[in-house]
Amino acid sequence: MLMRAVEYARPDSVADAISALSSHPNARALAGGQSLINVLKHRLAAPELLVDISDLSELRFIDVDDDGSATIGAAVTYDELDRSGALRRAHPKLCEVAATTVDQQVRCRGTIGGNACYNDPASNFPPLLVALEATMRIESAQGTRSVPAEEFFFGPFDTAVGQGELLHSIELPPLGDRGVGYSSILIAEDSWALARACAILSANGTIEQARVVLGCVAPAPRRATGVEERLQGAEATPDVVRAAAPAASEGLDPVSDVHASGEYRREMAAVVTSRALVEAIPIPI
Repeated sequence: MLMRAVEYARPDSVADAISALSSHPNARALAGGQSLINVLKHRLAAPELLVDISDLSELRFIDVDDDGSATIGAAVTYDELDRSGALRRAHPKLCEVAATTVDQQVRCRGTIGGNACYNDPASNFPPLLVALEATMRIESAQGTRSVPAEEFFFGPFDTAVGQGELLHSIELPPLGDRGVGYSSILIAEDSWALARACAILSANGTIEQARVVLGCVAPAPRRATGVEERLQGAEATPDVVRAAAPAASEGLDPVSDVHASGEYRREMAAVVTSRALVEAIPIPI
C-alpha cells in the first residue's frame, strides 16, 4: 500500500526540529524509520509533517564516564551501539541486544530513541531500559525534563513524549558489579517476540537487589514485583532463582493473537524470567 502524501522537513538543529514539531499539530519525528514508515505504508497513522532528525549530530553521540554511567543520543543506531567499545565495557547487555536486533540492514538505520518512542509492546529496548533504571531526557520549547524509564512507557505506541517534544537522549547509571540477563522467545529467527524478560541482580552470595521487567505480555514494560520480593535476601543460585520465576506470570493478562494465546504468553513469561535470572547471577571475582 502506498503512503499518503506528507510534508517533509529536515532541520539543521534540535532547536529547529522542536520548532517544526511545535508548529504543526500533526507532526511526527522521523529517525531511522524502521517502524514509522511501515505504519505509514499501512495507513495506521497519518501525520501531515515528518521531521527528519536522523542526521542531527546533537542526537548521535555516546558518552561514557569513568564510573560506567552513559548518555546515549536518541538518534544513535543499533549498529553504533554495537560498535562502541566504551559502551560495551560499561553496559555489555545493551550492546548485545543491539547487535542481535533483526538484521544488519535494520541495525544500520534503526535508532534506540525510535525504538523507545515507538513503544511497540514487543520492542527490544523498553524492558531493558526500565530494568537498567534509565532516565529519558525530553526537550521542548519550554526546556528539558527528565523522566524515569519506568514512567516513560504508557502503553502501545504511547510514551511520555508529547506534542512538540523530542526525546533527546537516554542516561544510564553505572552498572557496577550487578549481573544482567535478557531472554526472549521469538516467533521466528529475526522476528517478533512472544515473551521477553530482563533481570538485574546485585548479589554477594545472597541477593541484595533484584529487578525483573517483562516485555510483550503487557501494554508496556512491566515489573515482576512478585519475583523481586521472593528473591530479596535469597541465595544467589540457579535453583533458587528458577524457583522464584513462576511468580512472573501472576496477574498477567496478555492478549491472544494469530501467533499465540494469552495463556501461552503468560506461561512463557515465567520461562524467559527463569532464563534471564540465571544469566543475571553475578560471577564471583
